[in-house]
Amino acid sequence: MNPSTFNSDGDALSVLLKLILLAMSVASWSVIAYKSWFLHRVGADLYASRAAFWQARDRQQAWMALEALDRMQVLMPLAQAEQQLLAGTLGTQAERVDQRTRVLRDALHGVLQRLQSGQVLLASVGATAPFVGLLGTVWGIYHALVGIAASTQFSLELVAGPVGESLVMTAAGLAVALPAVVAFNIMGRLINRVEQELEGFAYDLRAL
Repeated sequence: MNPSTFNSDGDALSVLLKLILLAMSVASWSVIAYKSWFLHRVGADLYASRAAFWQARDRQQAWMALEALDRMQVLMPLAQAEQQLLAGTLGTQAERVDQRTRVLRDALHGVLQRLQSGQVLLASVGATAPFVGLLGTVWGIYHALVGIAASTQFSLELVAGPVGESLVMTAAGLAVALPAVVAFNIMGRLINRVEQELEGFAYDLRAL
């Protein structure tokens, strides 16, 4: 096997790993930007929407208040969950409180899935990006050593250049992973806070 074979393989794999890190970075920052906007609006509307709902005189007025204030539709699915109970269906054969519990639980799960969307991607990027960068470093160093072994001359510059470029891949992997990990932790805390508020709202609705 001649050195040109290693050069071709090394270049192809290095470019592939760089593209993977770039895709991870773009995906994670897209999720971070969207989830930051989404959770900010949810947090800004949640307390005002809930207060307006309970201050309404009847259900119709309460729904109108939610339509005006609950811009991200996190409380409205819970408030309208009872509309899913259709007379004469299997779901209405249980006790009334059990029927309400079921539809509220399903509505709550649907809202929580929206809140949790993107969290898996952030966790995956945070967990895998450093290893992608490390793989690029290992392969780059191996690629450099093969080229050095095939060279008839040896110098410090011949070693430092390729090895230094390879180590940049590790730094790139960490640079991609760190924002994803920080965002995952911060947004996870915000989501847990919203989840507690939604569970309390659902419990109050069940008793209404």
